[in-house]
Formats: sequence, structure tokens, C-alpha cells
Amino acid sequence: MNIANDEGLAHRVENVELPHADLCRTQPHEHDICPDCQTEFCSAECRQAAEMQYHRVLCLGASRNDPASPLVKLEEAWRNMHYPPESSSIMLLAKIIATIKQAKDKDLWLSLLSQFCSRTMNKEQEIAHKLLGDTFQANLELLRKLMLEVLYEEAVGKWFTPEGFRSLFALIGTNGQGIGTSALGAWGRACDECVLPPSERANLDKFIVQLYDSLHQNAGGFLDCEGSGLYVLQSCCNHSCVPNAEVCFPHCSSTLHVVATEEIGLGEEIFLSYLDCCQQQWSRHSRQKYLRENYLFECACLKCLAQEGDPDVTSDEEEDEECEAVGLSSPLPTA
Repeated sequence: MNIANDEGLAHRVENVELPHADLCRTQPHEHDICPDCQTEFCSAECRQAAEMQYHRVLCLGASRNDPASPLVKLEEAWRNMHYPPESSSIMLLAKIIATIKQAKDKDLWLSLLSQFCSRTMNKEQEIAHKLLGDTFQANLELLRKLMLEVLYEEAVGKWFTPEGFRSLFALIGTNGQGIGTSALGAWGRACDECVLPPSERANLDKFIVQLYDSLHQNAGGFLDCEGSGLYVLQSCCNHSCVPNAEVCFPHCSSTLHVVATEEIGLGEEIFLSYLDCCQQQWSRHSRQKYLRENYLFECACLKCLAQEGDPDVTSDEEEDEECEAVGLSSPLPTA
């Protein structure tokens, strides 16, 4: 089962003409719009697939721009929270529940979802998911009440209880995969491969930096992560701080590829890293802390075992990220 939620950017940057626009693979003429709620899809096939799976439940119709609409309020609350980790998208949760509401065979979807880990605690190692911390409780409760108002489904009534909602949120936080299909990112990588005169290269690099700085003010850390997804096979891969494979999205779609980064012998385990490239360079202490809080385990990979005697030092980058996360996730006013 693969469920994906492509969020796109919250704001558009108008009147910016990209140099080397021929390197952008976006095909606007293929986009298709829901005639009722005006939601834009990448193609007619994409819209039809959404219609068959979940969109009939989530289609807002004429209330799309109504701030009093429960679903609009849910999306707005989410945008104000930018809840960490970024793969924990509230709209992915909405699509999961909408899929079950719309499905004829609800038991089939519930069985598929049961394959994912949704625990909030590791009792053996006495580790609790960071979602249980006091910092996030007000936000979680607000999201739960908004979700209850717009999407309650008796078949998954347990998910709408406070503990059940935390469990559902932890399912996404533990298994969710950020989908890096940004058309801007693909264009930037194509530009990097261009052979240009030094002066033109310098101007292009300066333009790209300025463009990303401007977009970052609107999109935050979500700029190159257009959505979230659940992938059954990919979620079965264990973590290592020295992985032998990586996830990529070569087709600029939600189709995920697991690609070996070194030779993997017959019978050898495929390891992915649950950390991004920068996080993999953190101290052992910081890596272990992040994995405990988000994935509920103590890492015992070769790198962590080799660094077992290192002092418990927190990486500067992690401290910066923690400060930013707390600021973005402070409780919202309930009025």
C-alpha cells in the first residue's frame, strides 16, 4: 500500500522568470483541476485515481475558500504549526481516514495499515515518542478535535480518542517518507549539470541562492519536501547511520525507488538511513537522541558501535533545529 500526500508550496512566487527554463520538466498543460473544489492535480489520471480513492470525501466544493469550513480550519491549523518531523503531515492522516471512509472493503485497508508500526512507546527500552511530551500536547488535541469534526468514521473510532490519535500520528512520524519531487529542485539539479562560462555560472548560482532564500520565507523547511507517503516495502528497511541504500524519486512523482549506494551481496540486509545527509554527520549522542525520540530505538549500527566511547556531546546543528522546532510548534491560541 502506498498513500501519498503532495502538499505543494503554501504560497506562489509570481513574476519570476527562470533562466534555462527549458531544463524544467513541469508540464502545466497536463495538469487537471477538480471541477468542484478547484484542487489541482498533476494529470487527469492522478485526479481520477484520487477521486476513486479518497477525494470524494475530502472535496470541499464551494466551501474551499470558506474559513469556517472544518477542513479549511484543519489545514490552516497545520500550516501555523509546521509540526516536526516534516513527514508528519496532517493531510496524509486525513487522506488515510478518507480512504477508509470511501472504501467498500474497509477491512482490507485496515489490514494494510496494521503492517506499519504505530506504537508511541518502547516499553522494553523505556523510550517514549516525543509526541507524548508536554510541548506538543495542546497542538495534538487541537488537531484531534478538528479531525473529529470533519472526518469521524466509526470503523476507525479508536483513532479519534486522545491516545488513538497520538498512535495514528506516531504511525506517520515513524513510517512516513518525505517525498522529494520538487520541480524547482529538479530544475536546480539540471542547472548544476550545465557546462557554463564562469561568469554565467556565478550569476546563475547567485540567482538560485536568492530564489531559495525568498521561497524559504514562505515555505520554511518544507521547500524540497512536497508531501509525505507511506510505503510498505520501504518501511520494512531498517536504519543504519552508514546505509548501503538510499531513497529517491527519479520520476518527479510519488513513485519511490530504493537504490543501492554500494554493492549488496546475496542475503545481506538493505539498510536505509532515517537521518538526512547532515544529520548523519552529527555526533553519536545527537543521532541516538533523534532516533530515540522519533523512531523509538537505540541504534546499534557499525558506526554507533565504533563511536560507543565518544563523549555525550550534542551537535550544534541539532541544537539549532531543536530551537526552531520548538518555536514553530508552540501551542496555538484556542480562540
